[in-house]
Amino acid sequence: MNLAPILEKKQIHVCVPCRIDFGGTLDISTFYLPLAGLKPATLNLALDMRTHVYLSPWDPGRIKISSKGFDTIDRSLDDKGWDGPMGLMFAVFQYFNAHGVHLHIESESPVRSALGGSSCAAVAMIAAVYSALEKQINPEHIAWLAHYLESAVAGVLCGVQDQAAAAFGGVNLWEWTFGHKSPEFIRCPVFDSHEKIEKLNRYLLVAYCGIPHDSGDVNARWVNEFKSGRAYDAFERITRLTRQFTRALGTFSFKEAAQLMNQETAIRCEMTPDVLDNTGIRLWESAKARGCGARFTGAGGGGCLWAIGEETDIDKLKTQWQNILDPVDGAMVLDTAIDNRGIFVHQ
Repeated sequence: MNLAPILEKKQIHVCVPCRIDFGGTLDISTFYLPLAGLKPATLNLALDMRTHVYLSPWDPGRIKISSKGFDTIDRSLDDKGWDGPMGLMFAVFQYFNAHGVHLHIESESPVRSALGGSSCAAVAMIAAVYSALEKQINPEHIAWLAHYLESAVAGVLCGVQDQAAAAFGGVNLWEWTFGHKSPEFIRCPVFDSHEKIEKLNRYLLVAYCGIPHDSGDVNARWVNEFKSGRAYDAFERITRLTRQFTRALGTFSFKEAAQLMNQETAIRCEMTPDVLDNTGIRLWESAKARGCGARFTGAGGGGCLWAIGEETDIDKLKTQWQNILDPVDGAMVLDTAIDNRGIFVHQ
């Protein structure tokens, strides 16, 4: 399918949010199917640091991909292989048999910050192709398609929470289950008004530790430990803590939420001590000392941490975190807020 004639008439611009989370890993079928009796779920909060994708015309038979921080790639549709940092993007175009297109990606979040960036790009790309073809934008379909493409490229089981947050936005508890023929998720919004979500921003803090994360190794160890049975009890506890944390968050019970968050972080650190780097440990310890909770995003191992607590405690913690992060190259407290929008197609 040569997209160039379509894109010569209109450039396509689509953006989606990234996310912070609690109860990650439970969105992988290795976990949520055996734990089905506990109704496993993951909480995530979409952030307004959006990933933007632009589709413009290129030479027929060729695909060009450019993104800040990565080498630009220009290759033939006939070139096969999904290796490399842009493998997922080429897989999306290959799924649609699309060519004659230049994909440009711009991300407002730090590269490899454990906020779900690559999944965001895939969701935005699929929505962009559908928009170019003037087809319906179905967030649930796009989330699952992006998930399965990412799993295929990675060659391992991947979760679904990043794609779900990108597609829908907002603050949601996602219940992972199996339907009549295939996996399904049930979206459970935590708040019933925009005003409550706006208010929640005053009780949150997100920071980038300055070190890009690599989730593959941590996730692989969690999967292996769970399959062996050694970590089964730990993930049962995490399943229960996720529900308890969501209830505390929904009622603005931030002291309770902080305690539950620290319990979950402690369980993860006991299983995989390197899930927090040295900077992450200092941020977590300072949060606990201030009466707040803190947790890594995604699978940790670098990337971001987020904190929750009473408003006055979060304000003081922000200063402490800035002082910890100042000497670390590239590290910072992020200027971000919850984004209630999912996929957005710019007209």
